[in-house]
Amino acid sequence: TGPMSLECLGSLLRITLSVEYFEEKYFSLFVIDQSGTAWELDEAMAAQCGYTITYTTWRSIEFCASALSCHSHLEKDVFTVTIQIKASHTPDMSNATTLLKSASCHYGPWSPRELICQSNYMEVSVRREVPQTIKDFVQDNPEDWTCVFPEAKAEEGSIWQIVFHQPEEKRALLVSNAWSAGYGLNTTDSRVLLRVPYTAAQVQLVEVGVLLLAQQAVRLCRSNQMPSLQDQGITFSVLRSSTFYKYQWVILMVDTAVACPVDGVDYINKTIIWTVPKHIPPLSAGVNSFKDVLVEAGVDLRKLSAKEMASRKYVLLNELKAITMKIPIGAEGGYYKTSVSNGQFGVKYAINLFLEHQWEDNKWRLTKHTIIKEIETPFEQAEVAITSNLNLSARLMNVTVGTFLPDVELVNLTIEGVAVTVPEAVQHGYLIHRSRYSNGSKAYVIEVPLDAPSVKKEYTREDMRAYTLNVTLTFIAYPSSETFVIPVIVLSAVKDAVLPSARGFCDGRNLHLIITRGNVDQNWLPFISDWHVTQESAQNYNYILRDNGTHLAISVPFLSPHVSYEGFHTSAIKASFYLTLKDGITLAQRRDFSVSCVFSPSELIQCLPNGTVIITAIKLVGGEDLDTALLVLRDRQCKPSLVTEKTATFKFNVNTCGTSRKFNSTTVTYENEVLYFRPGNDTPMYQLKFLCSYAVKQTADVRYEPKKSPPPSIKPGFGCLALSLKLFKEKSYSEPYQESEYPVVKYLTEALYFEVELLQPKDARLDLNLHDCWATNSQSQDSLPQWHILMHGCPNNKDSYRTVFHKVNYSLRVKFPQHLQRFEVRMFTFVQDASLSQE
Repeated sequence: TGPMSLECLGSLLRITLSVEYFEEKYFSLFVIDQSGTAWELDEAMAAQCGYTITYTTWRSIEFCASALSCHSHLEKDVFTVTIQIKASHTPDMSNATTLLKSASCHYGPWSPRELICQSNYMEVSVRREVPQTIKDFVQDNPEDWTCVFPEAKAEEGSIWQIVFHQPEEKRALLVSNAWSAGYGLNTTDSRVLLRVPYTAAQVQLVEVGVLLLAQQAVRLCRSNQMPSLQDQGITFSVLRSSTFYKYQWVILMVDTAVACPVDGVDYINKTIIWTVPKHIPPLSAGVNSFKDVLVEAGVDLRKLSAKEMASRKYVLLNELKAITMKIPIGAEGGYYKTSVSNGQFGVKYAINLFLEHQWEDNKWRLTKHTIIKEIETPFEQAEVAITSNLNLSARLMNVTVGTFLPDVELVNLTIEGVAVTVPEAVQHGYLIHRSRYSNGSKAYVIEVPLDAPSVKKEYTREDMRAYTLNVTLTFIAYPSSETFVIPVIVLSAVKDAVLPSARGFCDGRNLHLIITRGNVDQNWLPFISDWHVTQESAQNYNYILRDNGTHLAISVPFLSPHVSYEGFHTSAIKASFYLTLKDGITLAQRRDFSVSCVFSPSELIQCLPNGTVIITAIKLVGGEDLDTALLVLRDRQCKPSLVTEKTATFKFNVNTCGTSRKFNSTTVTYENEVLYFRPGNDTPMYQLKFLCSYAVKQTADVRYEPKKSPPPSIKPGFGCLALSLKLFKEKSYSEPYQESEYPVVKYLTEALYFEVELLQPKDARLDLNLHDCWATNSQSQDSLPQWHILMHGCPNNKDSYRTVFHKVNYSLRVKFPQHLQRFEVRMFTFVQDASLSQE
C-alpha cells in the first residue's frame, strides 16, 4: 500500500512503485546491503546482481529481486531485500524525498538445480554437495591453499575460479576477473550460484531442435514433402561453465551450465504460440534418463490453475518433446501498449508469461527451470479519431483527439510552424485538458477561440466564413520515449461574415466612393476593371485613394478615363464610376460598387473671353466602337488636341473650324458641332452641337446640348415577337436560375442580374430597346405599389442604387448582341405605412 507494494513470488520478490506517487518525478533506486551501504542500480549492476526494473505501460515501475541477489540476506529459507528510493521533481535530485522499504520472503525447499530466465539475466544455482569420504577424512597438517593457489580465498567454501567451455577452447577466469566481466558469482552454505547477463562475452546462441509431431509429419506426406521428422529450431542463449571452489584441502567442481530461450514465439490467427523444448542439450550433459515432474504456467510470475487458464482461453500443451502455450491476442492478463514504427502511431499486445518446468534425471535428480518471457506482438498501425464541434455562443472550436492508452502523453504543439509546449500553448489561446475514461484510456481536448491568430479565416459565400485550425500534435510513448505526430486540420463554417458596404456621392467636379470594410475583406484589393488601384498608381490619374483599415475612400474627377457616361441630355450628363474588390490571392471577384451622379453639360465647354473655345466630347456607354481620335468639327481639318479612350478635347477660335454665328440686339452666338463619320460615309454617326453666347459688351452664359444622330429610315409594320426575361446568378450571365430554384432568396442591396432577349425573329437589322420596367409586390403587373427600375429607357434617378446596364458581347450563346439587354438591380423592399413589406 502507499507509494510501494510488494509480492513474494517463489524465489523472486516484486516491489511495485505506484504511478500516482512517481508520475512526473525523477527518481533513483538503491539497494542496501547487510552493512547498510546503499548501491545505486544501473542496467549492468541489475543484470549482474539479480535485479530487474520494468517500466510498465501504466507508467508504474516494478522492481524484482532474486532470492540470491547480491545484496539480499538469506537466513535459512527466508531472504530479505532492502531498497531505497529518492524521488524529486528536478533532474538534479534537489529536495528529494527518500523512501526505505525492507521486505522478506520465504522460499523453499530448494531443488538440487534451479535455473531462472529473466528478461535481463540468466541464473543457475546448484546444491553444494561434498562427498562423504572427504567429510570424514582428517589431515593432521593441512596445506596452506593460498600458497599453492594465491588466487584462492582463505574462507572455507569460497568460489575462486570459473571455467567456460567454448567450442574452440576452455577459458578460465578468476573470481575478480569474472566480476569485472559482468558475471555474478556467489556461494551460500548450501549452494553455488552463477548469474550471467545475456550480453556476456562467453554466451553462445545455440539452436535446439523440437521434433515435429506425428500429425505434422502426416501433413508433410500429404503435401508431397519429405516425410522424415525434422527439427524445428529454437534459439537458446547458452553458457556452458564449470565452477571450482575449495572445501578444506580439496577442490570441488560443479556444472553451472545455464540456457534460456531467445525465440520460439509465433503469431498465427490472432494467437500467440510459445514453444519451449523439454530436452535442452546444454542442460542434459551426462543425462540418460528423463522424467517430467511438473509443468505450470501463468502470467506476471503468478501461476494459474487449469480453470483460470480455461476462463482466459489460454491453452497449455505438455507434449512429448516440447511445452506449448497458446494465448489469444487481447486476452486477459496481457495489455495493449503504444508503439511507434517509422514515426507512425500504433499498438502492440504485450504479456509477461511465466513457465516452470520441473524434471528428474539421473544426474541432478530434480531440476527446476523457471522461464519469464516478455512477449510483444508485431506492430499494428492504429488510426487516431479526431472529432470537433463548434460552440458558437462562446466562439470556440472544440477538438477531441484520441483515444490513447495511458502510456501516451501530449508533449508539444506545432502552431504556425513553431513548436510550443502544452503550458506555452495557453499564450496562443489554446486550452488543453485530458479526458480520462474508466478503462484507463484517455483523449485530449483542445479548445481554440475562433478569433485566435493561428486560426485561418476565409470568406466563402454570402455571409459565411470558413475557420481552419491547422495544428500538429507531438506525443511521446512511455517507457520507450518514442515520439509520433498527429496533424489536426479542422474546418468550421460560421455564418458571421460582414461584407463591405459603400456609399457614393458627387460634388461639382468629382465622384466619391467610400467603402466601409467588414470582417472578410482584409486581403481584398480595389480594382478598376483589371487595374489594381494603389495610392501610387492612383496619383498618375489625379485620383485620391485613402485606406485607414476600416474605410476605403476613392475620389475620381468627372472627366477621367475610368468614368463611364451613360446618359446625355440637354441639362444633364449621367456619369458612373465602378470599383471592384478582388481577393488578393486568387483575384476572384468578391464585391462590386458603383457611384452615379448627374453633372451639368457646362463642365464640358469653356467659352473664353478672347474667343477661344475648349470643348470636350465624350463617348457614351454603348458606343464602344467609336474612335475618339476620329472626331472632328464642321471643318474636318479641325481635329482634337487631346484624346483619351473616352474623350476628345478641341481647342479653337470662334472664327475658325466652320463655326457659324448669329446676332441679336444683345448677344452674339457662335455654334459648331462635333461629328463622327465612318470611313467612306458622309452621313455623321455622331453629332454634338454646342453654343457659345457672348454679350455685346461682356461674356455671356453658355448653352451646351447634344444633337442626336439622324434617325434611320424606318418602315412601320406588324409581326410576332418572341421575348424572354431571365434572372442570372452572376454578373458573367453564364448560369440562369432554373424553375426548380424559385423562389430565389436574396438580401437587401444584393445584386439581381436580368437579361431580356429577342428570341424571334432572328433579324440582324433589329435592335431591342427597353422602355419601361417596374416592380410590384404581387404577380399582377398592374398591382400597387409599383417602383420603376427603368423609365423611358433610363435608370430611375430617384433610386438610391441606380439600375446598371451591362454590355452584351458576341459569344457562342449570343449571336446577335443587339437582340439582348442586360441590367443589374439592387434588392429593395416596399415600405407601407412606415413598415417594411415582407414580400
